[in-house]
Amino acid sequence: MAATHIFDSPPDGVAADWTMPQNWGAFTAEQHATWRTLFDQQSAAITDYACRSFLDGLDILRKLKPGVPDFAELNALLGPATGWEVVAVPGWIPNQPFFEHLANKRFPAANFVRPPEQVAYSEEPDMFHDIFGHIPMLTDPSFSDFLVAYGQAGLRAEKLGASDFLGRLWLYTVEFGLVVEEGELRAFGGGLMSSFAETLCALTSPEPRRIWLDIERVMRTKYHFDQYQQTYFVVAGFEELLRATEETDFASVYRKIAGDTALEPGDAWCDDVAYEGRLPPARPGPANREAAR
Repeated sequence: MAATHIFDSPPDGVAADWTMPQNWGAFTAEQHATWRTLFDQQSAAITDYACRSFLDGLDILRKLKPGVPDFAELNALLGPATGWEVVAVPGWIPNQPFFEHLANKRFPAANFVRPPEQVAYSEEPDMFHDIFGHIPMLTDPSFSDFLVAYGQAGLRAEKLGASDFLGRLWLYTVEFGLVVEEGELRAFGGGLMSSFAETLCALTSPEPRRIWLDIERVMRTKYHFDQYQQTYFVVAGFEELLRATEETDFASVYRKIAGDTALEPGDAWCDDVAYEGRLPPARPGPANREAAR
């Protein structure tokens, strides 16, 4: 992936916490037009595939003036509704500030828009991915609490040298997660919401594996950067996702899998429970799973 907005230290004009002025007035007419094209295309395409929380949350973005969102205008709506604010960052930032922002209900958004020739597919996450793909889900209280818990877990993982394991949980939920809603499978991950082609693959293709979320399994599993995922994880609801996060002793999972070879993206695992259009059977909780084996 030809990503260019990756930094090891804050560039000029970026604060120590990696935030920066959005400077909304500097965006060009071409960039505003690119945003409008992306927003109109994606919001229409995903209507029958996105979960209800995402579709309802899009209303906040629809209330903004057309074009690249002005974060000051967005935060004036988002804050009272969710307690979150969007902060501009230069692109991919290190783990520590990323986790700190999430733990304090600040969502980092890349302060650049993909070029027009990448409307169909951006080579790196841009502002459209971050805002369109993720901000609507902040309006769901349980998902919002999950992100805060994730940020807090991330700060602990940094101290344990386990951030890579936790990063897999982010990718397979926040970016490419699926949820069961009224008996139907729906998408909620931002990587899916900003890519209609992969949304169709995740929900309708016979090729990928679709299995019920198991946090240990997720943390064992590598993922793709530059192609569709081969495995998608399904949650029964966002309350379930939050519960699983709160009840899992992450440090114990890190220790357990630290010396094991990671699963390739398409591999099966002994504890996999495939999604077959119905709720999964009851599973042992993290505390007694070893005794159940």
